[in-house]
Amino acid sequence: MVKARNGIVAALDVGTSKVVCFVARIDSGGLRVIGIGHQPAGGLRSGNIVDMDAATRAISSAVSAAEEMCGETVREVIVGVGGGQPASHNQSLEVLIGSHEIGERDVRRLLSQVHLPAETGDRDLIHTLPVGYTVDGHDVVEPRGMYGERLGVDFHLVTAAAGAMRNLSVCVKRAHLDIADRVATSYASGLSSLVVDERNLGATLIDMGGGTTSISVFYEGHLVHVDSIPIGGNHVTSDIARGLSTPVSDAERMKTLIGRAKARPNDEFDIIDVPLIGEQERTTPNHVPRSILVGIIRPRIEETFELVRSRLEASGVDKLAGGRAVIVGGACQLDGVAEVAAEILNKKVRVGGPIRVAGLAESTGGPAFAACTGLLVHAAQTAASQTTAGNSAVEQPRGGFGRFGSWIRENF
Repeated sequence: MVKARNGIVAALDVGTSKVVCFVARIDSGGLRVIGIGHQPAGGLRSGNIVDMDAATRAISSAVSAAEEMCGETVREVIVGVGGGQPASHNQSLEVLIGSHEIGERDVRRLLSQVHLPAETGDRDLIHTLPVGYTVDGHDVVEPRGMYGERLGVDFHLVTAAAGAMRNLSVCVKRAHLDIADRVATSYASGLSSLVVDERNLGATLIDMGGGTTSISVFYEGHLVHVDSIPIGGNHVTSDIARGLSTPVSDAERMKTLIGRAKARPNDEFDIIDVPLIGEQERTTPNHVPRSILVGIIRPRIEETFELVRSRLEASGVDKLAGGRAVIVGGACQLDGVAEVAAEILNKKVRVGGPIRVAGLAESTGGPAFAACTGLLVHAAQTAASQTTAGNSAVEQPRGGFGRFGSWIRENF
């Protein structure tokens, strides 16, 4: 369980392209970010650690920058899980309660019986999320305080490869940090970027990172599905570097500054300069029309969303996902990505980003930082639920913790 030390929580998002650490203060006014640190990632590929030393150095640098900014010492962090191929599993349980009033003890006894399916022996359990309760076979929203003979619950379990999780844990511990909790990054991005109506009516959250594209589906306020695709913005950069025979650094610059995923009428006449690999001193310019750059970028973006669509259809949750999709992550900032996504997914698509969190600068409040912000939101929700559970049998206090719990329930 996440426990805020002096009202301070720290989130660590270890991604393929960057490592981000946010330190926030939780109080009666909500969440306020007071420390920010981010560094280029090292030692990761497709969300998984491939070089322990490089990954540890990047984590330490990001956390140190956040500590220096806020003047606090970070001892434990909430870690985002983007690698290890996160997957969903559903499970239903039911217990006899003896016809007495259902209390917190009954609910906890039911939740304690959750177990991983037999086929997931090589995977770690990341989330155990109740998505619905039943009392004597009838669906209920909140079973506490009701009477019945049988109490049931439907769970959504999220797992990830045990080896990848072990590597991540070791790197965090090598950076002299403890792990307070682990949260799937696609789930975290949804917590920070989706509005209440989107989570209730059904929406798909697509987090387009550097090495992976993560998917989460929300319905009736609950996470009901997660998945990931090992394709991200770095693959677009590699395509440009290979297609135009240009250094990777120049390919990244062109992608970011002048690249687009959807063609425009003047692309054929818009000429760009492309440095060539191995040319130390350029004697003649290498000019190509922007249409060639767009022709390299678009197929990879189309492939990404076609894979998203096929994964949603294969999982059977496409109908629950509704006609709404929100895209976040650094790769979604490429011009025209939302339009391509709308065409392929046949959904209304918007570019999302962190909402309802104070203290973020414009440079760190965009789609690329949705996952790390969502880790803080998860910590706030956990703190609020602990406060609510601790005061469930008494009158709600009028102090700061009571107001904070009310604020969380109203906004998340």
